[in-house]
Amino acid sequence: MVQESAAAIKPTNLDFVQAASLPMVSLTCWQALTERAGLQPGQKVFIPAGSGGLGFAIQLAKHLGAQVATTTSTDNAGWVSHLGADEVIDYKKQEFENELSGYDVVLGTIRGDSIEKSTQISPGGKIVSLIGPLDAAFARSRRLNVLLRLVFGLMSRKIIRLTKNRGLTYSFLFVRPDGDQLAQIGKLIEAENKSGR
Repeated sequence: MVQESAAAIKPTNLDFVQAASLPMVSLTCWQALTERAGLQPGQKVFIPAGSGGLGFAIQLAKHLGAQVATTTSTDNAGWVSHLGADEVIDYKKQEFENELSGYDVVLGTIRGDSIEKSTQISPGGKIVSLIGPLDAAFARSRRLNVLLRLVFGLMSRKIIRLTKNRGLTYSFLFVRPDGDQLAQIGKLIEAENKSGR
């Protein structure tokens, strides 16, 4: 059974299958960009792997008035541009940390050293990771015990130290259900459909 506070009315322009695919991805993007990052019009956001499951983040960031950069392969460059990406980096031919600079927000979406490399393009900015490492703030927000807070703090100490040294902030985001946010997202999707985008 779903709690009423976690549900929202299906957008009228989507069928049930399409609507069922929205909550996890759209809420993750919404909470990362609006709540955690506080993305503002005119800011620059880097969203790696834009042709993957988080392509919605590109569309949302553009709706919020941001300039968006992403990475993808040559085959998907047209697709992410269609989604709204202003700058597309072909990860097979270019290293994003050599091509981008001055980004206010980075969405951590790729495992490996991508988050560490992202610190080079976002001096004074915010890194919101969807993949980890988990941090002590996440453990506190979930009211986890002291031992888990310590473990998560140890897991994230390298990236926390690196971001602090570069004047950045780092946080891990784990999406939570929110019917009000889903309703706002649904209205955006309906409005985009009416405008023909």
